[in-house]
Amino acid sequence: MADIQYCATGRRKESVARVRLLPGNGQIVVNGRSLSQYFGRQTLQAHITEPFQVTDTVRKFDLVAKVRGGGLSGQAGAIRHGIARALLDVDGNLRTTLRRTGMLTRDPRSKERKKYGQKGARARFQFSKR
Repeated sequence: MADIQYCATGRRKESVARVRLLPGNGQIVVNGRSLSQYFGRQTLQAHITEPFQVTDTVRKFDLVAKVRGGGLSGQAGAIRHGIARALLDVDGNLRTTLRRTGMLTRDPRSKERKKYGQKGARARFQFSKR
């Protein structure tokens, strides 16, 4: 019995999310826990479900996501990116809608590296004349 499923990978900062979309009624499971259990903040939950709302596919697919690395904000962004990519496999006509809202573009911002001779990426040690 072959179930129809659409798989994609999303990335944000240090987070990587593997996303599977299955035909269903809108149930979302992240790392074996429900969406509200894993992401407590409503803003992160809304961020994740945004691709479904933009493409009018709310409650049409079940989502199973495995995400690792980074913090909660980066993980939410990675899942959102993965959902957008998986929705392209479902229907290629959604590309313009997803592209216009910026969900297909991988966010290139990441942590700036620490420089030698300094305390951090930009912060320097305190100057003392004597």
